[in-house]
Amino acid sequence: MTKQTRMTFAVLGAAFLLGVPLLIESSRYGFVLRIAGIAGLYMLLALGLNLVIGFVGLLDLGFMAFYALGAYTAALLAMQGWPFWASTLAAMGVSALVRVAVGFPALRLRGDYLAMVTLGFGEVVRLVLNNWDSLTNGPKGLPPVDRAIPPASLFGFTFVTNLHYYYLILTCVVGAAWICHRLHHSRVGRAWIAIREDEIAAEMMGVEVTRQKVVAFGVSALFAGLAGSIFVHWERFVTPESFTFWESCLLVCAVVLGGMGSVPGMILGAACIVCVPEILRDALGAGFADARYLFFGLALVLMAIFRPQGLWPSRRRALELELKQTEEVSGE
Repeated sequence: MTKQTRMTFAVLGAAFLLGVPLLIESSRYGFVLRIAGIAGLYMLLALGLNLVIGFVGLLDLGFMAFYALGAYTAALLAMQGWPFWASTLAAMGVSALVRVAVGFPALRLRGDYLAMVTLGFGEVVRLVLNNWDSLTNGPKGLPPVDRAIPPASLFGFTFVTNLHYYYLILTCVVGAAWICHRLHHSRVGRAWIAIREDEIAAEMMGVEVTRQKVVAFGVSALFAGLAGSIFVHWERFVTPESFTFWESCLLVCAVVLGGMGSVPGMILGAACIVCVPEILRDALGAGFADARYLFFGLALVLMAIFRPQGLWPSRRRALELELKQTEEVSGE
């Protein structure tokens, strides 16, 4: 795909996303905008997780923990009167700091062992939020009955409706995608990809492997903190049940489905993960609502077999898989 073709797709996609609210039937307006907003939050999360899974090649099964930290940090500060921009920056900072603190010891591990550590940390965070009644109000969630989380407000404009938050999330997704694109083509991004391909060779070429892994961990958490803050100001309510291991699994599926290492693939993968089950819910009817996950899971299995590179793979990743398949054929 040429650069001109990619630019054309990008412009058409942006025009479609901007015009989505104009294409929705009035009877389903609020529902569709809400699903679109949730898909946008998942896009932010997938773009962040892609830095770790797609660029560095580390399996992370507890990314929702940092989404939760961002949400609860923003909620607690917003109830104290902090403005939206300040609580968002604080949420991003807390998520990144905790991520780096966990990353220093955890990144000495590799493969399945690292995945187990991240999975365990995700469950620890959820259980702490669920049981620390004095701070998080436990399973009842925030805010308590006598407090309130104010809606987001920027430059004197208050975000109230689903349409307002849709455009706020869309703006953040576009900015996050641009940042990921720039990172992908920077020296840091090339160092991450070198670590993914061969950690020992990268270290021999002068890449500070541990430092670069920690940087990737920290930067990815910034996306989670941002998404968490938007989520809690939009919902104006948060409970630990929003950040289960199942949500982390869906997020990993979005990264793999879209194409690991691909920035547009993350947007497409997250959109499929959120929107396709809802489309199947309508197609199958209320009596078969739970069966939509069966069809969705079958689709993921078929994708893994027939298109392992994902729906929209990065050019580098597609060439790597093609070269690997060629070597396997020649070896036979």
